[in-house]
Amino acid sequence: MTKQSSWLERAESLISSAAIGPAIEEFGRVHTIGDGIAMISGLPSARLDEVLHFARGQLGFVHTLDRDLIGCVVLDDADSIEAGDLVRGTGEVIRTSVGSGLLGRVVDPLGRPLDGGAAIDAEASNPIEAAAPAIIERDLVTEPIQTGILTIDALFALGRGQRELIIGDRSTGKTSIAVDTIINQKTSDLICVYIAIGQESSSVARVIDAIRDHGNPERCIFVVAAPTSSPGLQWIAPFAGMTMAEYFRDLGQHALVVIDDLSKHAATHREIALLTRQPPGREAFPGDVFYLHARLLERAAKLSKERGSGSLSALPIAETDAGNLSAYIPTNLISITDGQLVLSTRLFQEGQKPAIDIGTSVSRVGGKTQAPALREMSGTMRLDYAQFLELEMFSRFGGAPDARVKARLARGALLRALLSQPQFAPLRLADEVALALALRDGMFDAIAPDRIASLREALPAWLDQNAGAAVRMIQTAGTLDADQHAALSGALRALTAQYTAHAEEPPP
Repeated sequence: MTKQSSWLERAESLISSAAIGPAIEEFGRVHTIGDGIAMISGLPSARLDEVLHFARGQLGFVHTLDRDLIGCVVLDDADSIEAGDLVRGTGEVIRTSVGSGLLGRVVDPLGRPLDGGAAIDAEASNPIEAAAPAIIERDLVTEPIQTGILTIDALFALGRGQRELIIGDRSTGKTSIAVDTIINQKTSDLICVYIAIGQESSSVARVIDAIRDHGNPERCIFVVAAPTSSPGLQWIAPFAGMTMAEYFRDLGQHALVVIDDLSKHAATHREIALLTRQPPGREAFPGDVFYLHARLLERAAKLSKERGSGSLSALPIAETDAGNLSAYIPTNLISITDGQLVLSTRLFQEGQKPAIDIGTSVSRVGGKTQAPALREMSGTMRLDYAQFLELEMFSRFGGAPDARVKARLARGALLRALLSQPQFAPLRLADEVALALALRDGMFDAIAPDRIASLREALPAWLDQNAGAAVRMIQTAGTLDADQHAALSGALRALTAQYTAHAEEPPP
């Protein structure tokens, strides 16, 4: 048998086994296109969130289904899309790349690289929308997230699986708190996902550079939807970032998601809703804006042992206008999350950084996640600071305060100086415990407030040298026994003696 006859037999076999008959292919046509929204006729079997392919290769997803038209949000450059272009459905929902290959990379919400590096070596492609874990699949939030910021760790402790809102006016340090938290995970087992929605490119570059300079970028994923990106990419960005973090959570690991910020995301959702002719509600937002953010943030959870004990924590950021916490989006987010860190413009302008308003901030998990040693040392710190602020306000009206009031004012000034912390200088848990112990036991009383900063800077090396066993116990177990408590107190008294008002300049 010749090779030609063998080939002919195989071809005949393939032809005879082929299914020959009519085939149905659905397609639609672009009816109108503008502002990143395409209204499409046809495609009677299309479903919500289905990915559509345009004639020139662009992608979009179905956002609304009307009687005659489909509202499609374009995910790529829409300038070359024209009315009358063919559109085909895929039957698939939006997916994004997930896996360890994303660590250390800057990507767009679809998992495509933006850092000029090699193509992403993704381990899977998962839908950006996923159901939140059921109550039975969740566990108690008891493990801490150490932010390295004394004000937060001592007064508003955060836990793994918690959703804590960071809210305040423009340029009050909201992103700085989130970045410092990411930097402090340099040696922890938390994987961090930073999601930038509509942020200026220069601001995003500063965040990435800060984490590369001070943190561990190889355990971070940067998801960027620039203001020049299509509204569709900005809309899917937080959902895609959550999906990337859930991959690690479902493996039994721990992840932290920073969403910067949900105010811009809500504005994008309003823009898309108005362009797709959805009825507007309060402040022109569509009626589902609460559900939009609720279903997003509910995906943050601490999973039960049966689900692997992984956790996904969220730090969403929101911007207020003139400190108005009762606006529509801020009230929605406050009611969804497990607490809020409120940043004050007045405190920021006075130089108190981080400018966290002690009176209006709260963590609904709080001391349950604190390390026992820190909880013991900082027990009355928040109450003492609140009383100091009231006394300080009333003392401005004049009069001669008695000795007791003067002592409280002096202690409050020390506490204020202690809570003021520079950026990119996170504290270890042992350092925070030591500072809280020294304040509680009055070791700072003879120190001028303006010398607290230099003392805090010298503290880590001093403790490592003079109370190393206590430092190791706190860092590993979060506790402090009687012997190590005495050793830590002795080291602190020796250090603070060098900084008293009557001492010479402290050694470098």
